[in-house]
Amino acid sequence: MLTLMAVHAHPDDEVISTGGVLARSAAEGIRTVLVTCTNGEQGDGPGGVKPGEDGHDGAAVRALRLEELRSSAAILGIEHVELLGYHDSGMEGWDANHAAEAFWNVPIAESTAKLIALMEQYRPDVVVTYDDNGAYGHPDHIQAHRITVAAVEATGIPQKFYYTAIPKSGLREMFAFLKESGIEAPGMDFDNPPDFGTPDELITTIVEVAPYAEQKVKALEAHASQGENIFFLRMPEDVQQMVFGRESFIRIKGEGSLPEDDLFAGLR
Repeated sequence: MLTLMAVHAHPDDEVISTGGVLARSAAEGIRTVLVTCTNGEQGDGPGGVKPGEDGHDGAAVRALRLEELRSSAAILGIEHVELLGYHDSGMEGWDANHAAEAFWNVPIAESTAKLIALMEQYRPDVVVTYDDNGAYGHPDHIQAHRITVAAVEATGIPQKFYYTAIPKSGLREMFAFLKESGIEAPGMDFDNPPDFGTPDELITTIVEVAPYAEQKVKALEAHASQGENIFFLRMPEDVQQMVFGRESFIRIKGEGSLPEDDLFAGLR
């Protein structure tokens, strides 16, 4: 049996960049394993209470977000959800970055050992995680990258290893579409989009997942407590279909010609 393992930082991270390949793999009979490194305590609490505000209860947020994670995984057809159980470090620059229990501050050897044990248990053929900047600089994403690289190198188990990627061309296309459609996006300047995303020439693998776009939307909706922070849920349906119809990756380890359109190319 082929196995796909995706290593993510928080509940809800599984959807945007890998929800399609997880749902597609599950539908194709491939065993899917999601490893979530933190419990998401630095997310919005019940009633929309923000971290740092009076009444924000990390324990309540953790319980809610892990329940939402289970719902999302069920929607995507993920067979196994494994929790490393670390404390959310918060966004870059937050006071939570300095907490001793934060994932960001856990010794790499300790957290890597947990992931190594899971790789030895499931023996994934393909592993996916973030690039060395954690996609956008989030401390927990960067830490997830570090322990995944270390576990892949220590075990040598996966035959193929990928970083998730958001093509710069796709971002430009989305911003242009939103601007032309007159769609408002608070906090976003369509004329001066952020310097974000992966240069197209670095992308090795683009997987078509349009048949699973609706599942991705429903999985995101399952993370209702974080809805205010999930911009994609406020997009029109046609934009969601455009954004969620394909997922891009950078192959770090693996054999076979490039570019490719399947994480399991050469393994089936």
